[in-house]
Amino acid sequence: MLFLTAMKRAPICIAASILCIIIVYGCANIVPPTGGKKDTTPPKLLSVYPADSQLNIRVTEIEMKFDEFVVLSQAAKEIQVSPVIPFPVNALVNGKKVKVEIPDSLLRDNTTYRISFGKAIQDLHENNVFANYNYIFSTGDYFDTLLLNGYVLDAATGKPASDVVILIHDISDGDSAVVKKKPTYVISAGSGGTFIVPGLPARAFRVYALKDKNDNLVYDGEEEMIGFVDSVFMPVDSPVAPIELRIFKEIMPLDTLSADTVSDANTSSSKFRGKSKDKEEDKTFYYRVGVDTTDTAKRTHDITKPVKVTFSQPIDTYDIGQVFLSYDSSGIDVEAEFTFLRDTTVETFLLNTSWKPNTVYTLRLLKDFATDTFGNKTVPSKHMFRTKSEDDYGIINIQLTEEYYDPKYLMQVTIDNDTVYQQPITDTLIRLTRLKPGRYGMRIIVDENRNEKWDTGDLFAKKQPELVIPYDQDVELRAGWENLIDFQVAETEKPEMGTSPPKGDKRGRK
Repeated sequence: MLFLTAMKRAPICIAASILCIIIVYGCANIVPPTGGKKDTTPPKLLSVYPADSQLNIRVTEIEMKFDEFVVLSQAAKEIQVSPVIPFPVNALVNGKKVKVEIPDSLLRDNTTYRISFGKAIQDLHENNVFANYNYIFSTGDYFDTLLLNGYVLDAATGKPASDVVILIHDISDGDSAVVKKKPTYVISAGSGGTFIVPGLPARAFRVYALKDKNDNLVYDGEEEMIGFVDSVFMPVDSPVAPIELRIFKEIMPLDTLSADTVSDANTSSSKFRGKSKDKEEDKTFYYRVGVDTTDTAKRTHDITKPVKVTFSQPIDTYDIGQVFLSYDSSGIDVEAEFTFLRDTTVETFLLNTSWKPNTVYTLRLLKDFATDTFGNKTVPSKHMFRTKSEDDYGIINIQLTEEYYDPKYLMQVTIDNDTVYQQPITDTLIRLTRLKPGRYGMRIIVDENRNEKWDTGDLFAKKQPELVIPYDQDVELRAGWENLIDFQVAETEKPEMGTSPPKGDKRGRK
C-alpha cells in the first residue's frame, strides 16, 4: 500500500523538481532593464516672469519655470550681467524653477541689461545644459542695440584661443582700469575664439581679451594672458570686419616678484649650497647617466640628443680626461670625439658627439672624474647602450610660397610643446630629418626686430606680440615616413552673426 502511494506521488515530485530547476536557472540569468535610450534633451523653458525684453522696468527678481527638474552649476561664474554689477546675482533653484535676484540699488537708469546664463542651468539627472539663453530688459525707454564682433587668437601659436572673456571698459576709466576694476561689459568668447557683444551704447570703449584664472574679471598678470585693441573702439549697428585680439603672457619684471618668488627662481645649485653641511643627507653624492643599458640589442638613445649626466650635488671640479666614449665598429672599439658641456643651472653635464645610427656605444666614467663642493668624489661606472637607426625617424619637407622667402620670417616646428626647429626662412623648401614620430605643429613667426625669436607683448607699453601665422593643421609623422607639406595659412574662424538685437526701439543711445 505504501509502495502504491509513493508511486502515485512520484510524478508530482518530479514535476516540482523540474519547476525548481527552471526557477533557479531563470534567477541566475536575470538581465537588468536597460533603462531605455539616454536622455540628451536639455531642459525646456516654459515661462519667465517678468517677460523678456521689456522697457522702463527695473527687474529685481526673475523666475524661470522648466519642464523638468533642474540644478545650477557654477552659477557665480556662468551667470553674467552686462553692464557688470559690483556683486554676483543671487541664483536659487527649487525643483523645476530657477529664481535670480538682483538688488535694485545696483541698476543704473536708462541702461540696457543683458543677463547671460551660460551653462549654469542643467537638468537634474543627465546634466544636459540649457545653453545660450539671454534675458534682456531696459531701465529706460529704449534698448541699446550697437555691437562689436571679433575673434581671439593665442599669440604664441596663432590659433584660436579658448576659455577667454572679452572685457569692455569705458575710456573714462583710464588705461589702467583692466588691472584695477571690473569692466563695464563682459562676455565669454566661443569655443573657436569668436565673439559678438550686443546691446552696447554709442560711446567709446577700450576692448581687452583675458584668460582669467581666478574669475575676478581683472588682469592680475603672472599666470594670466591678456590681449588688447590698440585704439579706442566705437560700437557699430551691424557686424563689420571682426576685431582681432591676440592674447599673450607678459614677461614680468624681476622687481615685481616677491622675495619668496625670487628665492624660488634661483638655481638648484644655490639651493644645495643653502643647506647645512652638518646634515648627512646633504653630503650624499651620486650621479645618473640618462641612457638605457638594460638591453644593447634595443635601439634606445636618440641620435639627435646628448647624453645627460646629472649630479645630486653642486660640482666643484671635474676632469674630462677621466671620461671616455667609444663605439663598436665591426667588433673593434673605436674612441669617439665628444663634447662635455656643463649646465650649472641643473647640475648636469651634456655629453654629445656625432652619433652613428644603430651603433653600440660605451661610456666610461673613471674614478674621481668629478668632485662636489663638500669634497666628495665620484665612483667609476660603465654604460653600454645602442643608438636608434635612421628608420626610427621620419622626414618632413615644407614647401613655402615666395612671399615668406625673407629672413624676417622664422619657421618654427614643434612637438609636444617642444621646439625642434626655429630658423629664418632662406629658401622655399625646408627639409627636416631625424624627427621622432608624433604630431607636429608648424607656424611662421613674423620677426619684426630680427632677433630670431618670438617676442611677447607689453600691455602698458601698448606693444603687441609678434604675429604668428599657423599651419592649418597638425602633421602626423610616423617612423620611416617622409612627408611633403605645402604650407597653407590657417583661415581664422569668423564669428557667427546670429545674434539679434532685442525687440523695441533700435537706437544706439549714449
